Amino acid sequence: MVETGHHHHHHHQPPPSQTPPSAVVAPPLGSARGPLFPPAEQLLQLNYCIHSNPSLVQTVALAFQHFVVMLGTTVLIANTIVTPMGGGSGDRARVIQSLLFMSGVNTLLQTWFGTRLPTVMGPSLSYVISVLGIVNDISGDTFPDDQHRFTHSIRAIQGALIVSSFVNIILGYSSAWGKLTRYFSPVIIVPAVCVVGLGLFARGFPQLANCIEIGLPMLILLIVSQQYLQHIHSVARPMVERYALLVCVGVVWAFAAILTVAGAYNNVREQTKLSCRTDRSYLMSSAPWIKIPYPFQWGTPIFRASHVFGMMGAALVSSAESTGTFYAAARLAGATSPPAYVLSRSIGLQGIGQLLEGIFGSIVGTTASVENVGLLGLTRVGSRRVVQISTVFMIFFSIFGKFGAFFASIPLPIFAAIYCVLYGFVAAVGISFIQFANSNSMRNIYVLGVSLFLGISIPQYFVMNTDMSGHGPVRTNAGWFNDILNTIFSSPPAVALIVGTLLDNTLEAHHSFEDRGLPWFVPFQRREGDSRNEEFYSYPLRMNEYIPSRFL
Repeated sequence: MVETGHHHHHHHQPPPSQTPPSAVVAPPLGSARGPLFPPAEQLLQLNYCIHSNPSLVQTVALAFQHFVVMLGTTVLIANTIVTPMGGGSGDRARVIQSLLFMSGVNTLLQTWFGTRLPTVMGPSLSYVISVLGIVNDISGDTFPDDQHRFTHSIRAIQGALIVSSFVNIILGYSSAWGKLTRYFSPVIIVPAVCVVGLGLFARGFPQLANCIEIGLPMLILLIVSQQYLQHIHSVARPMVERYALLVCVGVVWAFAAILTVAGAYNNVREQTKLSCRTDRSYLMSSAPWIKIPYPFQWGTPIFRASHVFGMMGAALVSSAESTGTFYAAARLAGATSPPAYVLSRSIGLQGIGQLLEGIFGSIVGTTASVENVGLLGLTRVGSRRVVQISTVFMIFFSIFGKFGAFFASIPLPIFAAIYCVLYGFVAAVGISFIQFANSNSMRNIYVLGVSLFLGISIPQYFVMNTDMSGHGPVRTNAGWFNDILNTIFSSPPAVALIVGTLLDNTLEAHHSFEDRGLPWFVPFQRREGDSRNEEFYSYPLRMNEYIPSRFL
């Protein structure tokens, strides 16, 4: 833990030549003499870190919890996109199935050959704007019925996903993305990881309030049971901390089901019905019992040049978002920060995942799921094995459709209540990266403040001015140009990374080398820089002996 310890204390000491290293110089704090907390490269308050595994029963229960948490985004995306495409509830069930199946496959790929971090790869919301743009583009054509329109739209989306996946494959495996992350410093990572969580504020309370009598009890119950009830008894503590979320979801879901059956939502407006009823989506009746997703299940992909560019923007954005999420995940898994070569290969693998998605007919690409990273911190279990086993649930429920549809009928305000805690957790982990930089340097405060604020403010403008058909505020004559810009600037992490990287590398960058926290950060960027890089990020089963070193 202490190998790089001597980098940290430069700010509080006179030049080291005057003092022998043993004497610790107390900073001039007047009469206040609180403890100084030295920076910690790995979080030590986790119960299980990336390598250690809970017992089998616990692992399975925790894995199921990961599956439940990632369902919210999946259902939301299916609801948002399938209806404008002209699909019915049967189509929605199939789309949810293929989304789940591809999330399972991609999570396995990432935890084995990608970052090796315990991140669930879930469907990404950053693709929604481009997908709605494609759907809208097609809606001008005439079709015999809605079903034809739906399959035609999905085939067009598949074509765009397949072509744009090469952006990430090339960015990753040419290690261009890794070279870009060499320009990062803790000062950039703080706003980037922070807005990964904070940028999703619209999915917290605003969605919870769609059905306040279910969402609010869920939020209060979760906070009280998961945090305050820990202190009743020392034996109960780990159990309550790990499984309170599952129990709360079950209790409030049952409550929602009772309200639905009792007829509380019979004479309310349509929006409330959609949010609150547990049978709202008719998924159960329309889902198939068994259906294995297979390549080109909707027909052959349709390639159109105008559709590809918006998707390329979304592919870039999803790599920016995942990068922020990976930094948070490494912290919550008890690992050191991911080196540049690991980020490169994970983005390349994300591209391969997107290619597979295009082939299997999923409707959006995947990105590292923020809520599941928050769950690592909430349960204090950062084990990789847990996330790998959660893929078993995803793939199982995607094949046995009726069971999957059962869980997909959890009302969205319940998920929104969970997100209120989990997204906040990820944002706070982002803030903790400031311990490696000098947080009293005015230059750092400036860079932090501007990139944090713009990272939330610019996307807010773009989102507010984007209509249902995916047209954003950039409206030139070139449609492809609009699509790329609207997609990139609607994403908080992408904006924060762009603004932060520009400011941090151009403002007195050379003089403030130590203030920016680079002496701490640089060893983790290079393969040989820190002995722990290999320990956390090397391939399984001695695979790296068989791979040509230029690809590693």
